[in-house]
Amino acid sequence: MLVLYVVGTPIGNLEDITLRALRILNEVDTIVCEDTRVTKKLLFYLGISKPLISYHSQSKLSKTRDIIALLEEGKSLALVSDAGTPAVSDPGALLVASVREALGDKVKIESVPGPSALTAALSVAGAPVSNFLFLGFLPHKKGRETLFKEIASESRAVIFYESPHRFMKTLASLAKAAPEKKIHIVRELTKLHEEAVRGTAAELSIYFSTYKEKARGEFVFIVLPA
Repeated sequence: MLVLYVVGTPIGNLEDITLRALRILNEVDTIVCEDTRVTKKLLFYLGISKPLISYHSQSKLSKTRDIIALLEEGKSLALVSDAGTPAVSDPGALLVASVREALGDKVKIESVPGPSALTAALSVAGAPVSNFLFLGFLPHKKGRETLFKEIASESRAVIFYESPHRFMKTLASLAKAAPEKKIHIVRELTKLHEEAVRGTAAELSIYFSTYKEKARGEFVFIVLPA
């Protein structure tokens, strides 16, 4: 049976690698990763040396064919992302779909669960969430303002990721579209400066404008229902 392992890796603290992930990464023939530079750092820390193939959102169809060809040759592959669980708001989902379509029952796609920013944020935010809508990373331009209006009218909690480049603009958009909603923001998960703060978008804008050094890193937004 051909096997593609989908392996969760740390989102910050490299000690968060699981024992099973460590074993699989040691055993496979090749590791498919989003950015070889990022994965090399992890593998160096783990003491693992393996051939790497990059696969990201700009990868061409020929790269997908090359990966499928390796599986057909009987090579065991592990798919990892730069951080967290592959295929969750991640281009790895396209690869998994392509492998399933090309190889069908001949391939076993096996999950090796690991860290996820989504569940990690929920675990420390203290937000009363049992039903939510996950949006991953919001679009950079097209449809962005419309999406904020939809978040404002959503009856469930809405969770999404944001980068530091658009962080303050996102708070400003939420302050305009959903001024009354409470928001939990969790930043720098599992890293030295991990922090969880709560307030309206306007309150959080003041906080992060006051402490500008904190408006850095990776952010998870949890927008609660009104």
